[in-house]
Amino acid sequence: MNIPQTVKDHIERICEHLRKTSPKLAELYRNCYPNTISSAIQELEDGSLFVLTGDIPAMWLRDSSAQVNHYIPLAKDPEVAAIIRKVVEKQFQFILTDPYANAFNAAANGEGHITDRPRNMPWVFERKYEIDSLCYPLRLCYRYWKATGDRSVIDSKLEQVMQTILKVWRTEQHHFEQSPYRFFRDDCPYQDTIHNDGMGNPVVYTGMTWSGFRPSDDACTYGYLIPSNMFAVVVLGYAAEMLGDHHALTGEILALRREIDDGIHKYAVIDHPKYGKVYACEVDGQGNYLMMDDANIPSLISMPYIGYVDTTDDLYRRTRKMLLSTDNPYYYEGACAKGIGSPHTPARYVWHLALSMQGLTSNDPEEMSRVLHMLETCDGNTGYMHEGFFVDDPTVYTREWFTWSDSLFCEFVDKCIAEGVI
Repeated sequence: MNIPQTVKDHIERICEHLRKTSPKLAELYRNCYPNTISSAIQELEDGSLFVLTGDIPAMWLRDSSAQVNHYIPLAKDPEVAAIIRKVVEKQFQFILTDPYANAFNAAANGEGHITDRPRNMPWVFERKYEIDSLCYPLRLCYRYWKATGDRSVIDSKLEQVMQTILKVWRTEQHHFEQSPYRFFRDDCPYQDTIHNDGMGNPVVYTGMTWSGFRPSDDACTYGYLIPSNMFAVVVLGYAAEMLGDHHALTGEILALRREIDDGIHKYAVIDHPKYGKVYACEVDGQGNYLMMDDANIPSLISMPYIGYVDTTDDLYRRTRKMLLSTDNPYYYEGACAKGIGSPHTPARYVWHLALSMQGLTSNDPEEMSRVLHMLETCDGNTGYMHEGFFVDDPTVYTREWFTWSDSLFCEFVDKCIAEGVI
């Protein structure tokens, strides 16, 4: 796809600034910023846009939102706005096709995980139910509207999309009693399927809504995934604002928002012996909880980024301190980097996504500089960001083409410039 002139001009301005400090950083930005448009967006025969996640030939609802989010500040340009609007339109089409699916094909071709059970419909590449798959398109729609004032997507599809999302999230408040969702995958890693007859570990009603999988596409240990429920609280607020006070759905949207938020504060705040009160990552409403964080977003460390709390919130700061330590089982330190990884990748692999998010949620210029240095020096000499990389050797990494990571890196660089860190 052709890169809009506004995007080219923005890259030149930023790179001119970056070259004064680091030619390498300028090179990374020049490569990463346009990478979604230049390599991942496909225009289909009907004029709609399909966003490849990178080296997997499918469109993830989550990834595709994050892949274009860094273009929002340029959306006053009609050409840029049209790209973002068409991405939202395609996402809404997919949600209405199957709200439990996380990734879709460019056509109804039956490609993807065809041996999963129940069998996917032809449009669905993968049907791992994740709360954030429904959150991200709402966030992108809201940010697009705020940046452009264009209500076309809101007025044409949002009501129908919200009816669908409300039905799913209400049903999944009572997962074991009401949910039709089951997921089975054979001959796979343990975290790639849902156990207990495809339903997961038992949960009880908390007000929160259940998720089968994390944003990493790994199965949840306990069904109430706290970062994703936090994200749901935020985007339900966005939906209510977009639809307006007098819309028939707004009362129901705000009621569900309160129930989920109340559940988070009642069941997810744990008294840690070392850090005091902190947020758990997953709970079941029966006293079981998981203390960890994952590189994929939403994560606990991303709470300020998704808009759930401010960086100065005491509960967040205590949680953050725990997560950026070896008390988080997926925090690693090595010769070249230190940061958060994921059970989705090997041990001692830190993710560029997690480093960028650590920087985006920091208000400490020294911490931001340290994180920026790690990103700059841990690209594996490729000029791009990746998924995970080995903390002692960044040339050992996963996913050579992963534009979500490129995009988030650019968001962080933009923040560093805006705040005088660079």
